[in-house]
Amino acid sequence: LFRSVKTAEVLDEAMGGVLFIDEAYALSMGGENDFGREAIETILKRMEDRRGEFAVIVAGYPQEMEFFLQSNPGLKSRFDKVFEFPDFNADQMFKIAETMFATHDLVMDKEAAAHLQSYLAVLDKNRDKYFGNARDVRKIVEETTKNQHLRVIDIPKEERKGKVMKTVTIDDIKEFDPASYKEKPKLGF
Repeated sequence: LFRSVKTAEVLDEAMGGVLFIDEAYALSMGGENDFGREAIETILKRMEDRRGEFAVIVAGYPQEMEFFLQSNPGLKSRFDKVFEFPDFNADQMFKIAETMFATHDLVMDKEAAAHLQSYLAVLDKNRDKYFGNARDVRKIVEETTKNQHLRVIDIPKEERKGKVMKTVTIDDIKEFDPASYKEKPKLGF
């Protein structure tokens, strides 16, 4: 009962707006007595009873979402619009990285940029159905930004100004080595 109340509270908060459920397929992965199935039934009932008062968007990997839509007879008819977004390619991921670096007021020098482009090309070539796209780029940018900050700290204080403070160099990004790339085991995180 408590879980149904929690689901209803979340649905009430979405009234007049949008409820976005990422990795929605997780709701359909349990057994018959699972909370996910209970949540799906609560969501479906509210979608019918309060039709037009809020929008529900469910997202996830294509195969898993197909399983989700098949898990309850009411889902397929209520989610009648499907949008599949293709993965970003290496060039698009590079542009995303540049934009993310810019939010940290950083820019890559030519060597770092070429290195990242090579690494992203390897990622693109080795993608699987769970490829992280911009999430993988974000992790690279976050780690590289941390490396850049640690490198800059070691520079004498009087030399820490201007371009030095705002540049990502090969030393900051070299750990993402295209030559020694190995697909990491999936741990579910």
